[in-house]
Amino acid sequence: MATTPAAKPIRVLLAEDHALVRQGFRRMLEDDPRLQVVGEVGTGMAAVQQCAQLKPDVVVMDISMPELGGLEATAEILKADPDVRVLILSMYSNPAYVKKAFDSGARGYILKDALEVDLAQAVLALSRGEAYMSPAISDLMIENLKTGALQAGGDAFDTLTLREKEVLQLIAAGKSNKEIATLLGISPNTVAVHRAHVMDRLGIHRTAELVLYAVQKGLVQPK
Repeated sequence: MATTPAAKPIRVLLAEDHALVRQGFRRMLEDDPRLQVVGEVGTGMAAVQQCAQLKPDVVVMDISMPELGGLEATAEILKADPDVRVLILSMYSNPAYVKKAFDSGARGYILKDALEVDLAQAVLALSRGEAYMSPAISDLMIENLKTGALQAGGDAFDTLTLREKEVLQLIAAGKSNKEIATLLGISPNTVAVHRAHVMDRLGIHRTAELVLYAVQKGLVQPK
């Protein structure tokens, strides 16, 4: 009697900037034999690069990553390979963050305090082509849709281009124009133009205020 070949494991790339936390996530994922962690990265840019090399099925992405934010990295990954599924990990339950995550192309959003139960389940759901949200997030989103809160008002942040958001995050991380230029592969003059555009669109005129704004948006972690 012929045997059915075993299903290939789902290939997962794990993107989290804290090494110890990343190890914990890896253990949670590898407890499920259907999942295989094929790589780990600690920055958003590394996630984009490794995704191109490793071709994972699912990327588990922290929303707050150095060098390139989780949502910006998600957009870059999906621009290169629309078939990759991205699951966002976050401490933020604000529905506005959830909306931005899905607008960036992510297919799942779970809270870090629910990972023990949700992480493998969420990855499996995304691998099947489904969307996934932590139950608490689903409840909040439904309530906000009922009240229309997500439709109210505009956000200047949404008017920034992806490149401008990248520059904003790197400025907030303390990088100079020259360092940002090297990281993004553009000229320092182009960085200066992006910086000016960001300040103009946000109505912010000092670097310290840009840093505070980036922290409030979850682009960088407060120090």
